[in-house]
This record gives sequence, structure tokens and C-alpha cells, in this order.
Amino acid sequence: MRKIKTLAVAAVTVLAASVSVQANAANKICVFDILGAQGDAYGLMKDYALAATKMGAAVELKAYTDERTAAEDFKAGQCDGVLLTGLRGRQFNNFTGSLDSIGAIPSYAVMAKAISTLANPALASKMVEGKFEVAGVAPAGAAYLFVKSRSINHVDKLAGKKIAIFDYDKSQAKMVQKIGAQPVSSDISNFGAKFNNGAVDIIAAPAMAYKPLELYKGLGKDGAIVRFPIIQLTFQLFIDKTKFPAGFGQASRKYWDSQYNRSISMINKAEKGVPAATWLDLPPDDKEGYVVLLRDARISLTKDGIYDAFMMKMLKKIRCSVESANAECSTNLE
Repeated sequence: MRKIKTLAVAAVTVLAASVSVQANAANKICVFDILGAQGDAYGLMKDYALAATKMGAAVELKAYTDERTAAEDFKAGQCDGVLLTGLRGRQFNNFTGSLDSIGAIPSYAVMAKAISTLANPALASKMVEGKFEVAGVAPAGAAYLFVKSRSINHVDKLAGKKIAIFDYDKSQAKMVQKIGAQPVSSDISNFGAKFNNGAVDIIAAPAMAYKPLELYKGLGKDGAIVRFPIIQLTFQLFIDKTKFPAGFGQASRKYWDSQYNRSISMINKAEKGVPAATWLDLPPDDKEGYVVLLRDARISLTKDGIYDAFMMKMLKKIRCSVESANAECSTNLE
């Protein structure tokens, strides 16, 4: 009887140890959301954590309102995965990081096809750089120019104006210098405040930032949002692939592709939530000139190695598959 009890105790101990190991086996994912655990990005990740169990991984989330810290914690191994903007995430994968390139994705229709293409297993090798793997991409909305004055309604009017730029995105500084404006070093955590307090004249931001960052304060009565997408922003999920089951990254990318409509509905809601009078529409004759300006800058930045050349070619094919009448579709510039 004593032997049976001893065996029983041993069995319970082993079982408890097993449960303890399983309980500690959850992969930690650091989630950047400017609103922390109350934001839309974190909300998407909560549903993702549930879906991840079906892909073979237990996931626990940690919210960050400081994107730089989230990225550094991931690099230091304190997180097994991290959700960042594509601009910050370019350091982990330049291919997907080049999605957030100047003028490369002019519409949400092009964005939808781009994200679907990235979920194709044929591109799986492009999703891995060293131990880092892109486990999903979600749209974060088109970035528009927020200007202090409606008089800033043409590229010629940008000369000398102070524009907030992110130091970690080299393309921004080059573009601002190209148009003769004055770059002001900023971060995603403070660029909105700089606009609101008058430290800069112009920022580029998605409509989803309008209310959370109170950008209407910076716009005041004279400002406007120029309805012309400069870039399409993304959220990208990166994982240390050595910490997840084989095949997890591909399954995860398919999941995020399936969530596109949900993400875009939040973006559309945010854009519709901006007062109609706040938008400034460009004259039709000016738009083509801006398209060419952005394309020339994009080509230059690709030659400089800032953007991934394969991604640029892929995005051009997607643009032309959506709008075959575009002038660029008869050229070989990209």
C-alpha cells in the first residue's frame, strides 16, 4: 500500500511539473499600440492569440506604447514576437518593410492584393531573414499630409516648412530634403504633439491617428488633411522562428490575410470620422505630377538600397493588375 501511495505521489508530481512547463511555454509577443491595451492593434492581437492555439502555439501578449522599446526588447530576446509598424520593422525584414514605401501602394485595392500575395507560400523564403520571420501583415491606413494651413496646397509651398520625420526611416529625410523642406527629428510617440504645439508645420499620419492624438488641435481652423496618400502604413508581426513550431509562420500569414476586411473596416471608419470640411482635395491636374514625384523618389531610394528591388517590381505588377491604364504600366522604370 505504501508503495502504491509513493507511486501515486510521484505521478502527481510529474503531472504537476508537466502542467507547470506547459503553463510557462507560452510565447510572449510584444505589441506596439499607441493606445496600449485599449487600442485597435492590441484588440486584433487578442483575437490572434486565440487563433494561434490552433496553429500550435500558446501566445501571451504584452502591450507597449513605446515602439522603440518594443523593438529593442524583441532584439534582446525578451519577446518571442513583436508587432510593429512596417517602418520600424524594416530592420527585421527589408522586403516586407518596403511595403511602406513612398507612393508604391496608391489604394486599398492594391493593398488588399499585396497582402494576399504575401500570404502565398511561394514567397515564404522572402519572409525570413536570419532567425526573424514575418508572421503577418495588416493595413494601418494611408498616411496623408496634415498641414497647418490650407495655403500649403502645392509641392512648391512645402519649401522651408518644418516637417516631422522618423530618423529610423531614411526615406523620409531624403524626400523632405528633395522638396526643400526642413526635416525635424521625431518619433511616433511625439510627432503628433510636435504638430499640435506648432513645432512642425506638417506631419504625415493616417486618419486613425486623428482622434487618439488629438490632431484636430494642431489643424486648428486653418489646417487641413490633404486627401492624397503618401504611403500606406502597415502593422507587421515578427517572430523568432526558432521559438515557434515548424510551419507556424505560413499559417500565421494566412490568418492575417483573412483578417484584411476587418482591419480595413476600422480604417474606413476612422477616415469617415474625420469632418468632411477638414479634407483638402488636390486639383486633378496636380495629382499626376505628385505620382511622378513619388515614383522618381522611390526609384532613387531603391537604387540606394533603402527599398527592396524585388518588392518594388512586385508592387508595380500589382498596381498594373488593378489599374492597367496607368501610364507606368507601359514603362520599365521599376
